Amino acid sequence: MVNTLVENSEAQAVEVSCTDDVLCVVLADGRTISAPLAWFPRLIEATPSQRAPWEFIGGGIGIHWEALDEDISVASLLRPEHFLRLPEKRPRPMRKRRPAGARGRARA
Repeated sequence: MVNTLVENSEAQAVEVSCTDDVLCVVLADGRTISAPLAWFPRLIEATPSQRAPWEFIGGGIGIHWEALDEDISVASLLRPEHFLRLPEKRPRPMRKRRPAGARGRARA
């Protein structure tokens, strides 16, 4: 019988990088997660040299930037709707309806 017990169900990061716009995290299982830096005000406002020195929390379940006082969990990157306050999608403005009978009238 094959043992299918998973000892640690939390995804773990093995590498982290930032561009001017994106946080990129490589997970131990080979997946790569990308998230816009706009989700993380401290990271987007930081310089590249301030974003460069990071360290893992809990063996890779999170990432910490000492100089920025920023901590991001891998779980929050995988399920941002449960952890982050994402920018709300703006509803499209409603068009005004013409009064009944106004259609097809010639303009003077």
